Amino acid sequence: MSRAEVGIPTEPIGSIPRPAGLLAAMADHAAGRIGDEELAAAQDRAVADTIRRLEEIGSPVVTDGEQAKPSFATYPLTGLDHLAPDGVVIPFADGHQRQLPRLTAGPMRYGVHADRYLRAALRHATVPVKQAVIAPSALSLLYPPDGIDGYPREAFLDDLTTEAEADIRGCLDAGAHRVQLDFTEARLALKLDPSGGVLEQFIALNNRVLDRFSTAEQARIGIHTCPGGDQDSTHSLDVDYTALLPALLRLKAGAFSIQLASEPEPDKVLAVLAEHLPGQARVFIGVTDPIDPRIETPEQVRDRVMAAARHLPVDRLGTCDDCGFSPFADDTSTSRDTAFAKIRARIEGTALAARELAG
Repeated sequence: MSRAEVGIPTEPIGSIPRPAGLLAAMADHAAGRIGDEELAAAQDRAVADTIRRLEEIGSPVVTDGEQAKPSFATYPLTGLDHLAPDGVVIPFADGHQRQLPRLTAGPMRYGVHADRYLRAALRHATVPVKQAVIAPSALSLLYPPDGIDGYPREAFLDDLTTEAEADIRGCLDAGAHRVQLDFTEARLALKLDPSGGVLEQFIALNNRVLDRFSTAEQARIGIHTCPGGDQDSTHSLDVDYTALLPALLRLKAGAFSIQLASEPEPDKVLAVLAEHLPGQARVFIGVTDPIDPRIETPEQVRDRVMAAARHLPVDRLGTCDDCGFSPFADDTSTSRDTAFAKIRARIEGTALAARELAG
């Protein structure tokens, strides 16, 4: 690529804080004060507003902001009844916890596939739409350690692989610009098991799904990793990133969205990325930190991109936010206006860097 042709793509990760009207509708629905139709209408208004605002600030790719998802991780479980609430607990650095449900019976089936959200977003968008899906490795945590009578773990993994493939393929077929697997449990796996055994199981399961796609399809699939970002806290920022990245980059995907803005030693991370970057994959580096209340300036973003360009080929480089701004629907720690201001800074700062690199 010549200097005159330098272009740096920039994409959102996924979730945007829900507007007050949607949060109120969710509360009313949970309390039985409104029905499914009223909730769906509130969700659609929030999706339309999210896409409108992203397009107004010049986002070349948009998402639905995950406005209709209960969380980035649990949307496939919507409507399922063979679940108990006492599943795996995920502790965060500030002391709060999130808990996954526990599967009590088979077979494993998704109650909702992500193409439902994508199709709703496409009705409102005039630019390409990216769709986030949960990685099968995260949902593998639903299976209890002591097993399920009549439903062995291997049968569960077979079913999960099929469902995860359908989740991704449905979005590709519906016209997603990119399908992003949210793999936030990757770094957490090394915290839970520093030997790397759990991480290797996660990588193997995700590749088991990705192997079902052609090379051309894999090019439209991305992987996102971060140390968690919920209620302005993380679950695994203290884990050495360089222990994760070589394994992560073995995933058979065309893009990797890597949290970096909040990383204390970005150059160390970038050096590892450069050493292990596979094939023709593109790396989208995080240039805004969703859990930092300070809004980055375009110049700060530009400088982060320029630092990355010292390690990575510019034609393999993109930018993103470190993670979603509200991965769980009840997370209101970041305001909606702050999220859009940070996204604007990412877009403008990326453009500044592209112009500077083009000379």
